Amino acid sequence: MPLLEIARLGHPKIRSGAELVSVEQLQSSAVQQFIDDMVETMRDANGVGIAAPQVQVSQQIIAIEVSADNPRYPNQSAVPLTVLINPKIIQHVEETENGWEGCLSVPDLRGLVPRWKQVNVEGLDRHGKLVQFEAQGFHARVIQHEVDHLHGQVFLDRLPDLKTLTHLREYEQYWNR
Repeated sequence: MPLLEIARLGHPKIRSGAELVSVEQLQSSAVQQFIDDMVETMRDANGVGIAAPQVQVSQQIIAIEVSADNPRYPNQSAVPLTVLINPKIIQHVEETENGWEGCLSVPDLRGLVPRWKQVNVEGLDRHGKLVQFEAQGFHARVIQHEVDHLHGQVFLDRLPDLKTLTHLREYEQYWNR
């Protein structure tokens, strides 16, 4: 499986949003291979999530996987590999919490971003079956981050205070305690 090129902030696909994927498209071997390539690219980059626009494809596909040994986000609860097509946040609690976020498309930066603590999500799995589930905490944060990518947004757009924006090295030294 080939690794895909991760688009960085400034690439037009990052801000253009993404198109819905039909069940017919999803059943094609090309889209299934693309999903496999997205997952491999995310894992290779030590990501916990990736959206198709991040690899220069304007389709509503995201993949999420959090492993306990992820060096970018250690000590987070594990989330099994989840591929969502046309995901939507259909409900959320009003309560938010601040958490540090980074992005494969905005390398070497972190910022403190408020996100809903709990979301209910709906979408299709990679085989076209409807899935609905509730996510909390870091899992909910990752879903919101990736769904934002499908709408042309990055975590920087959600920063209420740019003073929290920090380079990764300084984050590790001063903030990650």
